[in-house]
Amino acid sequence: MGTYGFLRFSIPLFPQASLQLTPLVSILALIGIIYAALVCMVQKDLKRLIAFSSVSHMGFVVLGLFALNLQGIEGGILQMLNHGFSTGALFLLVGMLYERRHTRMIEDFGGLWKQMPIFAAFFIVITLSSIGLPGLNGFVGEFLILVGVFKAKGVYAVVAATGIILAAAYMLWMFQRVMFGEITKPENKVLKDLSKREILSSSV
Repeated sequence: MGTYGFLRFSIPLFPQASLQLTPLVSILALIGIIYAALVCMVQKDLKRLIAFSSVSHMGFVVLGLFALNLQGIEGGILQMLNHGFSTGALFLLVGMLYERRHTRMIEDFGGLWKQMPIFAAFFIVITLSSIGLPGLNGFVGEFLILVGVFKAKGVYAVVAATGIILAAAYMLWMFQRVMFGEITKPENKVLKDLSKREILSSSV
């Protein structure tokens, strides 16, 4: 809603002020991208990690909107929508896992790929979508944002691109710790895979 407010109210109603404050807002967006990504790297709670990754993604949206060109604004709009799908789906999957184990701590898992293969398959696709893998929904918005930002100020695009690298690092590291390795906790050996209802809701 905040980024929509920039698009719907701030930029069209106060164009001169938006133009003057573009450098400040862009720098704040870059700080949000990098700082939130670094915070994600040290999170031990799955839900908190996804929440902070959302802050980083919103930094991309703000950066795209304040590129004030066609590619940046269209990329920001697409990223708002795609972020809602991918991050919402990640929260949904973490909720399903919490209902089974009543914990969200990453260290309490490991080896779930063998125990819950359908869940793991959904999780990896949505994780890659959140990262922005080409061919998935998260890619188009981030690509357009970077194109628009590069046209406006190349240095900002280079700094923002490091946020994508960090996103791949913390998301894939999280997935590796939750899904791969040996099952060391006895509670994880009795976990049930997704039910038909959960598969349907995850697919939607």
